[in-house]
Formats: sequence, C-alpha cells, structure tokens
Amino acid sequence: MTLRFAPNLTMLYPEIPFLDRFARAAAAGFTAVEFLFPYEFGAPAIKNRLDEYGLRAVLFNINPGNVAAGERGSLNDPARRDAFRQSMQEALEYAHHFACPRIHVMVGNRLPGLTTEAQLACVLENLAWAAPLAAAAGVTLLIEPLNAIDMPCYFVHSPSEGMQIVRGANHPAVKLQYDVYHTQMTEGNLIQSMTTLMPYIGHIQISDVPGRHQPGTGEINYPAIFAAIERLGYTGYIGLEYRPDGDTDVSLAWLPREARGR
Repeated sequence: MTLRFAPNLTMLYPEIPFLDRFARAAAAGFTAVEFLFPYEFGAPAIKNRLDEYGLRAVLFNINPGNVAAGERGSLNDPARRDAFRQSMQEALEYAHHFACPRIHVMVGNRLPGLTTEAQLACVLENLAWAAPLAAAAGVTLLIEPLNAIDMPCYFVHSPSEGMQIVRGANHPAVKLQYDVYHTQMTEGNLIQSMTTLMPYIGHIQISDVPGRHQPGTGEINYPAIFAAIERLGYTGYIGLEYRPDGDTDVSLAWLPREARGR
C-alpha cells in the first residue's frame, strides 16, 4: 500500500493540549497533519510546531463563525457576504504561513425563509470570487457534505449535493472533500461512489461507522476501501478524522508505522 495518511490533530490526542499534539504525531511516525480550526492559536504558533517536528499541514477549515452557537460557515448566506470574504482572506493568509494546499470551505446551515436555489446561488457567487484568489495562492477549496444525522441543519448532506456545488463552480480550484464516514452514514455504496467521483475529489477523510472511531471498529471494509482508493490512482493524503476508541497511539495499530511517513 502506497497511500499517504495525515492525522487530524483536532480529533486525535484529545487528552493533551492542541499545540502538544504535533510532537505526538511526529513521534508516531507521521510527516503530515491536518486540523480543523487554527485561528484561536495563531499562525506563528502552529507554524513553529510544524517546523520543529518536520511536519507539513495538508488541510484546515475556514473559520466557521461561532461554533458554540451552532454556526457552520457563511458561504450560503447572502446577508453575510462580507463575513465570508473576510474569513476566506484570513484562511488564505493562514494557508500561506503553513504552505498548506487545501482549505475546507464550510458551506453553512440551511437558512429558514430563504430558498435552496437562492442559497445555492450565493454559494456559487462567493466561490466565483474566492476560487481565482485560491488558485493564485496555489490553494484548492474543498466542499464537504456532512451527514444529516450528525449535522441535520447543514446545507450539504450528500456527495450529489456537494457535486452540484463543485460542478456549478466549474473551477479547477474547487473540489469535493470526500469523507468516507459521512458518505456511509448518508448513502453507503462507497466504492462505486468513489469510483464515480474520483476525478472531482481533492481530499479524503476516514473513520468507521458507527461511532466515528478508527478503521476496524465498525462496519466499513477498510481494506477494500484502501485497495479501491489506490486502484483509482488517488495521490493526495487521507485524513484520519476519527475519535480514538481509547488511547490514540493504540488506536493507530491498524496503520503500520512504515505507512505513516510517506
């Protein structure tokens, strides 16, 4: 297996402070990491950790707003165009600091009183502004569907809904973030889904169902999934975006150490 993996440091090593998790990832043999929201820590602090431990950042999320209040982005909100542009520019500055090539652009929750068509039009208008900026910075913007069980209010639940945005944006800097967990929760048929969507996929993330724990704890046949991803010629990283069932280092037993540093 020649696939490349990156632990999600927002999810893994939850027992220690975020900035201490970079050392643990490097000690576990990884050379790349991803994380959700770097903004409360600041770009210099994270850049120092990346440099100190010889790690590269491969993905992080745009600032979604007030997560505690339930906010999940503003891409679809016509009343918050300025807020989206500010958060997009902020994310691109962070990507420049980290030399990070991918940003997950959270779409936002469905807006009561505004039609799906109007929200989709806002999404595409905002991406038409953002995509050229991202391309000039060498960054790919990613749209990720989040399943309706965990995220019932989110605007994009299924890969087909995500692809409506990716195709509508019609820009090489806008791709699909394919999360195996969310897709299994939504519709299953994973290998056929990945086979169809692979030309549009800019990043893959994994965890098992149920529980969102590490591969091997649930119903997903990950040996078959990894074989399919390799056969389909995917060359990006696979993010380990799971909740460890117990100690994080123990939870990594499914992934041989020699496969972690590619």
